[in-house]
Amino acid sequence: LSSTIKVDDFTARLFRIYMQVLEEGLAQTVFLGINRSDYMFDCGGTAALRQIEINTIAASFGGLTSRTADVHRLVLNVLGKTEEASHLLPNNPAKGLALGIAKAWELYGSQRAVVMFLVEDVQRNIFDQRCVENELWNRNIRVVRKRFRDVFEQGSLDASRRLFVDGQEVAVVYYREGYVPQVYDQQNWEARLLLERSRAVKCPDIATQLAGTKKVQQELSRPGTLEKLLPGHPEAIARIRATFAGLYSLDEGEEGDRIAATAIADPDRFVLKPQREGGGNNLYGEELREVLEKIKDSPERTSYILMDKIKPQPALNYLLRAHSPLQVSKCISELGIFGVYVRQGQELVLNQAAGHLLRTKAIEHADGGVAAGVAVLDTPYLV
Repeated sequence: LSSTIKVDDFTARLFRIYMQVLEEGLAQTVFLGINRSDYMFDCGGTAALRQIEINTIAASFGGLTSRTADVHRLVLNVLGKTEEASHLLPNNPAKGLALGIAKAWELYGSQRAVVMFLVEDVQRNIFDQRCVENELWNRNIRVVRKRFRDVFEQGSLDASRRLFVDGQEVAVVYYREGYVPQVYDQQNWEARLLLERSRAVKCPDIATQLAGTKKVQQELSRPGTLEKLLPGHPEAIARIRATFAGLYSLDEGEEGDRIAATAIADPDRFVLKPQREGGGNNLYGEELREVLEKIKDSPERTSYILMDKIKPQPALNYLLRAHSPLQVSKCISELGIFGVYVRQGQELVLNQAAGHLLRTKAIEHADGGVAAGVAVLDTPYLV
């Protein structure tokens, strides 16, 4: 991230907190990851699932998608399509995500401590979060919902760096907020630093959030990188690498100059990605060309990466969206696989898939997801 943090202030501030906590010494000994790796089926060249991105913070819709298959199964059964209904996979990511949080809470080692959902000031996806929350309450694990502002005003650390918010000890901080720069004023940055300095299990800790940046994803695709991370596992490396789309650095230098010129000449081949989460940030086509033309000779270009544009095969489907007529559309889908891991020190305690998410949208929408009102939740149908 050395080139990125020179030009991307948000990533740089996260990195400074990471370095400060590292220099002070980590109080956190249990680590929890809730990730979602997203794929599309690429029909350009060799047909295969290609990874779009990996989400390491606030990976959403694990709750709502736990209900989607049941809705579709009920509709098919009501229509007398019992055979078709049997082709829908059972799916309950909320249970799997809660399992990881519960294991981290248990390893933290205090029955009195709570799980804290760190949420937005204005919550637009609360029912998705409630599904995971209810799974925790069913395990007799207390859950509180707090904002950065609450942490700043009510949060403190004791001599052992245990985290207390409003007088309650916090075992696990589950971030459903904190991935876009707009939410961080000075008080919220101070709250984030307090959380990271604490002994509480952060999901994710700031190092894992940085590991989910587009720049790190691009660097992982470089020849030799996976071999360093997975020595002695050539088959696993081959399987992982087979999912990679072409990813290209825009760092200053000959290689970056060449790929920038290629994308300007043929922008429909690529997607320009900034170091941002939350959807709706990518650039395509003429907009991609205009931005690259503007920054091609500037260090600012290193805040982006380029990815080969995936060419999925459209399928006809109906999209049920609020305030939109029900009509058949040419659609494309994106498959997300949830994963959960828990580590205590160097010991890997839990590492498993936790379910899937399918989102479908009409082909005329290049970018934007469910929260933007463009895509809908869907269910895979096995044939």
